[in-house]
Amino acid sequence: MHDRATPILQLQQVSFTASLGSEYLLQDLSFEIDKSDRVALIGASGSGKTTLLRLLNRLEEPVLGKIFFNTSLFSTLPILQLRREIVLVLQEPKLLGMQVEAALAYPLVLQKIPKGEIKERVEKWCRRMRIPEEWRDRNELQLSLGQRQLVAITRALILEPKILLLDEPTSALDVGKAAYLLTILRELSEDEKMTIIMANHQLELAQEFGDRILYLQQGQLIQDTATDSLDWSKLGQELRDREKQIVEEWES
Repeated sequence: MHDRATPILQLQQVSFTASLGSEYLLQDLSFEIDKSDRVALIGASGSGKTTLLRLLNRLEEPVLGKIFFNTSLFSTLPILQLRREIVLVLQEPKLLGMQVEAALAYPLVLQKIPKGEIKERVEKWCRRMRIPEEWRDRNELQLSLGQRQLVAITRALILEPKILLLDEPTSALDVGKAAYLLTILRELSEDEKMTIIMANHQLELAQEFGDRILYLQQGQLIQDTATDSLDWSKLGQELRDREKQIVEEWES
């Protein structure tokens, strides 16, 4: 069991609106995440999954409420330090125009870590994530989206963060690579106590990955529950109905 007394992340009545809008993209979210939790964020398009991940990486700031990391208020922590501890991998990652080798090393270069240690860490994570040697001198235009996703996840893991935030990390991966990624993520959670929060619209992967589900609907948290206590077929139908409704609203 996790130690409920010391959550690694805590949200208290957090709301967020876009800079020009009055409509809430996230509204009154309150929950706690424990160290080594594997949390699957689910919800239809526009439910607020990506916005929540951006808040947790401080790419956005809440308009109401408070977020705590290890009991410290987010807004009191130096932003670069926070982003080394809480790393976000976006759905369509960028390698900043660098070759893969340089892109993987770059976050550690910024920290002025010695070259030998950078090389060791890059090698370690490339082996673990099965990044082939022949990718190393390619740039992002020479990689498929799925390859870029794997490189970006590897770059995040090279930082060895406390919390890893993933936005649809398997969207461009084939079945075998997606399954291998989930295996690695489970190992990181169970063996190395990394906390992982993953937004994923593929329910079968969310079910396989998460020990806990946060279900967002139109910016509100409507369910926070253990994975094995959900009615997955009912949930799948709800999400299909909601996506259909969204399409119909756009078309009208």
